[in-house]
Amino acid sequence: MRYTVKALLAKQGTVSLELEAASEAEVRSQISAQGGVVLSIRRKFTSLLPQAGSRFPLTHFSQELLALLTAGLSLVESIETLAEKEEDSSVRELLHKLLARLYEGVTFSRALESYPQVFPALYVATIRASERTGDLAEALTRYLVYQSQMDLVRKKLVGASIYPVLLLVLGLLVAIFLLVFVVPKFSAIYEDIGSDLPWMSMLLIRWGHLVQENGWMLAGIVTVLLAASFYALAQPQVRARLLQTLWRIPAIGERMRVYQLARFYKTLGMLLRGGIPITQALEMVSDLLQPHFRPRVKIAAALIREGRPISTAMQSADLTTAVGSRMLRVGERTGLMGDMMERIGNFHDEEIGRWVEWTTKLIEPVLMAVIGTVIGGIIILMYLPIFELAGSIN
Repeated sequence: MRYTVKALLAKQGTVSLELEAASEAEVRSQISAQGGVVLSIRRKFTSLLPQAGSRFPLTHFSQELLALLTAGLSLVESIETLAEKEEDSSVRELLHKLLARLYEGVTFSRALESYPQVFPALYVATIRASERTGDLAEALTRYLVYQSQMDLVRKKLVGASIYPVLLLVLGLLVAIFLLVFVVPKFSAIYEDIGSDLPWMSMLLIRWGHLVQENGWMLAGIVTVLLAASFYALAQPQVRARLLQTLWRIPAIGERMRVYQLARFYKTLGMLLRGGIPITQALEMVSDLLQPHFRPRVKIAAALIREGRPISTAMQSADLTTAVGSRMLRVGERTGLMGDMMERIGNFHDEEIGRWVEWTTKLIEPVLMAVIGTVIGGIIILMYLPIFELAGSIN
């Protein structure tokens, strides 16, 4: 959801922003991370039609900026080049604003920080860490690799769910077509046969009469129920409760936990490789996790500040697995903690990928069997009186 926020930011005064967040609490967290104070928050309701404006293409911008920097252009020259070739007026305007900030002598990370609705805190922190070493191209490469890995996992999950969802939707549409259009026709044919029919066939015939006599009322009730369901799913509180319910299911909840840990360690590893201290990196990564994970991150950060090893802190806060704990201890011995955390994330990503593939292969035949049984059962019940009549004639 999008929120219109009026906030007081350091060295900028009162500004109006549009932020994408799941709730008002997350909006306040984003503004606090920028060192600002929220004055007012208003939820922005968007229509189902496409909006006239376009979102800033952060990944595409980073790829083009990296190519120009690698070619030998300076940062200002690169952004000037991108602004000159840009056709989208809103994107071009934002690039000119960035240039104006750079002309004032502000660092690139501070310029990006002025637009938190476009450049996430993780991106700004990566750029700020590169300013200490002077290797902006390396930071952009690291962020693009991280983003491509996260997108790859997301695409795997979406791709694996397309066929089962399509199969389920088509099966439901066929069943609804039979119950709404075909069964009422057969009920009119069987009306004079009497009650000497199987009870399930009688039940189906009564359903056909109900649709014939109260079809519009049933359509209105279904429409209201669908609208209420969509409205409920649009509420963050309802979605949060549904997620909590999924987390309580042992088989699904454990996989969701592993997915969260994979994202957590990949992001943390990228920040550590960029030179960001572990406690600061934990604070930044906390906003990327589910709400019930965030207190555990605070516990781990507090234990690390007390001098505990990272592996011990993560294990005490229940932020690791058996394999992850061993790999963290290896990272502490070698001193390559950032690389090791990224390897932990990759390991868990592969584990999730194998589980999704196995689950998909299991669900597809089960769905086909269930849908075939439902549709076949409806058809058999429709034709069963004809079979009974043919048997009695013989």
